[in-house]
Amino acid sequence: MIIIPARLNSSRFENKILVDILGLPMVIRTAKQVSSLDKVVIATDSQEVIDLAKEHGFDAVMTSSEHQSGTDRINEAVNKLNLDEDEIIVNVQADEPFIEEDVIKAVINRVKKVKENDEDIMITSCYKKISSELADDPNHVKVVLDENKNAIYFSRAKVPYHRDHYENSQYFGHLGIYGFTKKSLNLFCSLNSSILENVEKLEQLRAIDNGHKIAMVEVESKSFGIDTQEDLQNALKIFNK
Repeated sequence: MIIIPARLNSSRFENKILVDILGLPMVIRTAKQVSSLDKVVIATDSQEVIDLAKEHGFDAVMTSSEHQSGTDRINEAVNKLNLDEDEIIVNVQADEPFIEEDVIKAVINRVKKVKENDEDIMITSCYKKISSELADDPNHVKVVLDENKNAIYFSRAKVPYHRDHYENSQYFGHLGIYGFTKKSLNLFCSLNSSILENVEKLEQLRAIDNGHKIAMVEVESKSFGIDTQEDLQNALKIFNK
């Protein structure tokens, strides 16, 4: 099941999930973008979003306005829906209206492998290679990987730092798509919020801070999360062709 956390208020871009994206509110455009892959449910704290979802044929679940992260929000929705412990849950951010189907498929397939091989993995997510210039932008989160393609750290800073101008330097941009089983999602949300999570404002660091693994899959994507008005204008220039 694909669940889209949709908090109406945003500190950087007010009511951004309702902004028009090629004729549809952003949250609905995102839902339609992934609707051919699996059942989509929108988890929100807004009756307006509930009504929008119903109008466009999507199920929605009302959740608390007190959640500090999207993952905590979908966890409430998952428990209200009474899903099985082994159900695969994919968290797709509401501000990803141009996310490609192949990206979601790659995450789903990696979660299936985690289940089949009983790997010690809490979360599955994805990344793409990005330029040094894009890595400078703190709105584009970077991820550092180990030799097994598990995440070591996520940061808004430009990491890793290439002190000696290492000629094979690469930067990996994180895409905010997360795959869980219901069981691993419940476990993640039972953890206390961590210091690094609060410093970087990146919820995935909660898992790493508590000694859990995040498996990463490489994807190709032009998409990016829309956090600001500038992001929106850049996205429309790229995709409105």
